[in-house]
Amino acid sequence: MILFIRETEHKQGEWQAEGEAGSTEQGISVNRNRSASVCLLFCRWAQFFIHPLMIRDAIDREVEAVDSEYQLARPSDANRKEMLFGSLARPGHPMGKFFWGNAETLKHEPKRNNIDTHARLREFWMRYYSAHYMTLVVQSKETLDTLEKWVTEIFSQIPNNGLPKPNFGHLTDPFDTPAFNKLYRVVPIRKIHALTITWALPPQQQHYRVKPLHYISWLVGHEGKGSILSYLRKKCWALALFGGNGETGFEQNSTYSVFSISITLTDEGYEHFYEVAHTVFQYLKMLQKLGPEKRIFEEIQKIEDNEFHYQEQTDPVEYVENMCENMQLYPLQDFLTGDQLLFEYKPEVIAEALNQLVPQKANLVLLSGANEGKCDLKEKWFGTQYSMEDVENSWAELWKTNFELNPDLHLPAENKYIATDFMLKAFDCPETEYPVKIVNTPQGCLWYKKDNKFKIPKGKIVVLFDIFVNILTHNLAEPAYEADVAQLEYKLVAGEHGLIIRVKGFNHKLPLLFQLIIDYLAEFSSTPAVFTMITEQLKKTYFNILIKPETLAKDVRLLILEYARWSMIDKYRALMDGLSLESLLSFVKEFKSQLFVEGLVQGNVTSTESMDFLKYVVDKLNFMPLEQEMPVQFQVVELPSGHHLCKVRALNKGDANSEVTVYYQSGARSLKEYTLMELLVMHMEEPCFDFLRTKQTLGYHVYPTCRNTSGILGFSVTVGTQATKYNSEVVDKKIEEFLSSFEEKIENLTEEAFNTQVTALIKLKECEDTHLGEEVDRNWNEVVTQQYLFDRLAHEIEALKSFSKSDLVNWFKAHRGPGSKMLSVHVIGFGKYELEEDGSPSGEDSNSSCEAMQLTYLPSSPLLVDSTIPITDIRAFTSTLNLLPYHKIVK
Repeated sequence: MILFIRETEHKQGEWQAEGEAGSTEQGISVNRNRSASVCLLFCRWAQFFIHPLMIRDAIDREVEAVDSEYQLARPSDANRKEMLFGSLARPGHPMGKFFWGNAETLKHEPKRNNIDTHARLREFWMRYYSAHYMTLVVQSKETLDTLEKWVTEIFSQIPNNGLPKPNFGHLTDPFDTPAFNKLYRVVPIRKIHALTITWALPPQQQHYRVKPLHYISWLVGHEGKGSILSYLRKKCWALALFGGNGETGFEQNSTYSVFSISITLTDEGYEHFYEVAHTVFQYLKMLQKLGPEKRIFEEIQKIEDNEFHYQEQTDPVEYVENMCENMQLYPLQDFLTGDQLLFEYKPEVIAEALNQLVPQKANLVLLSGANEGKCDLKEKWFGTQYSMEDVENSWAELWKTNFELNPDLHLPAENKYIATDFMLKAFDCPETEYPVKIVNTPQGCLWYKKDNKFKIPKGKIVVLFDIFVNILTHNLAEPAYEADVAQLEYKLVAGEHGLIIRVKGFNHKLPLLFQLIIDYLAEFSSTPAVFTMITEQLKKTYFNILIKPETLAKDVRLLILEYARWSMIDKYRALMDGLSLESLLSFVKEFKSQLFVEGLVQGNVTSTESMDFLKYVVDKLNFMPLEQEMPVQFQVVELPSGHHLCKVRALNKGDANSEVTVYYQSGARSLKEYTLMELLVMHMEEPCFDFLRTKQTLGYHVYPTCRNTSGILGFSVTVGTQATKYNSEVVDKKIEEFLSSFEEKIENLTEEAFNTQVTALIKLKECEDTHLGEEVDRNWNEVVTQQYLFDRLAHEIEALKSFSKSDLVNWFKAHRGPGSKMLSVHVIGFGKYELEEDGSPSGEDSNSSCEAMQLTYLPSSPLLVDSTIPITDIRAFTSTLNLLPYHKIVK
């Protein structure tokens, strides 16, 4: 049992809970500006552990919430694979249990067997929620004496049952069964080919000072020359590789530790998956023959030391949660460092773990849609289709022998990117509170701000471009990997109007990485094999995005609102129609001939050094300036008055989840109105959750949102529900019912309650950045949207101070009145409340998805048919609408 508390700027506080294999975590955040109530809130929260109410009706509602969470988890390949893996454990072992829980196991089955769930829950609390099992962390600006007094007075009342802490250490080797060392073919939800090789090792937690699995995973997951992935990429067999132990309760506990290697395969790699596995085994055998290398260990140790000593401040919730977990695992002297640092080099400990990673003890799982129709088994809880077979005899026999090593596989060379100079730079220009433009030419401009607050030896460079990111990223993967492991991060993002290159890390070696990226951009090239591989993977990426109801709902909403937008479906179909390498290279050549470069440099970098970044880009790419200014926003359509409904079918027939979003468009508004809308949504959050999730139990994810769509404002309410439980029109009407009750609620709001919310939002905006990245992200958003209002927060705070309760009420009424512009987007899952065209429910356990990838418009049910205007062709609908002018929220 893990407890953690931290202070927050939130209006009243937030509570969170999470279950792990072997532990539960409970946390609360409390507003530091309400110090009189902090102690009271601690007392109330502690009562859950001292004397929980456990009201029967509340338990029934939470069962529905747990079931909704389970339904949301079912379409996840990671969850399905984990559940299948657990099912391979010895009968009766805890790791083979159903960890999720649903309405069947928590409600229907107990009822059939005359089991009192309420009584069982109380028994569970009395046995396991005992004070001597718990750890508690409190973070606050109060004095240590005050905190100690509160903790002693409040939490010492938690009962101690005096029973020994449950220990499962005698249940080791849960996967020492004939079913483990097999090949499992699995049908995934997503469009993907993947091979996962897993070993179940003895528990490794006691070796935390050596971290043998971290040493092995660092080498196995390396992407530089001589690595597994480098070799597989050259063969065009793999796109990504992740190896190691996730340190979750499922992967590391007192009964075993997992070491797994997951490889994302190309189509060709899928056809050669045995060769891919053989490459992995060859690399591991090479490591076993060489034995642990002190040079490698010390390099990892140095990188982790740098990261620890110069880490940016973490989110307080994450910090106290992590600390609470550490207190369960490490002795007092290692609470802060036990999960991060490598303390001792013990080659015999590393070798002991490494020598167990042999083919004869491995479990192979092959995910692919090509397995459909070949899998005759089905996992009980998630309905995963799979088959079990022996490893092909020729490979099994080869792996029993002293097979040859691969000469292309070797240890990485010494890393030249590890920082050693951590001196803070002296100022070479006046200090400024916000970024200033220090270069402005027809070819580009540069914004600069020297870090005068966080004072850590790091910097961030963000440059905007437009190019095909996936191939450039692939080309950079090997040469830039050493920089990546040395805590120099880079990210290439294909934005809507250009390519964003983000680089950050220790400033000492940051220019080397930046120059490397620009060099590869300047000399961009691609082989036909790489082009085909990346194109095929991009199809899968688009497909996997679209089969999620929440992302399809976003795509549909923006396709309606943003004129000339290419939807994800449009992109997918363009790829399916075919593109050529020649057309790509022709585009890149034309692209690089005319550019406008806009960048932001911020951190431990002088202004002179920052100008060198832009100069390097201009000199290396040698481009002409753009002939005319390019807009960085879409134009947005003006919705007509009334309630328009776009109802489409989800694209995964095995997914019961539906997504319902009700959106109200406001228009091209001022910064003051945007701030008022933020205040409105803040008022809305708690009653929205209480009405739609707690009382109506419509779904697990329920939330209101401020919407800034290319400068056009609006707000929405979203509910993730299930077609096995509700018709989407019922959910839509419940959202409207909530908004009606909310109008009455804010009308009856006291001035004191209104002012409390205003103060809370002001405090939230006044909250200091916890690390450099937060400040950079905010400044970069101003640059990339070309608004340049770097003191936006100060203007928003001034606006908040001017608002009255009537401003809030009148704004809300104006946007929900007879002339309101309302858009409902429904993405419909498959279940008994949403029928197929022939009137029969879709098969719930089908893994099939719509290969055609086109929107299927559905008619509205009688519940909304008289009050809504249906959208049955988005292009036809939007072609009749007016376009709102480009708008920036700067006044």
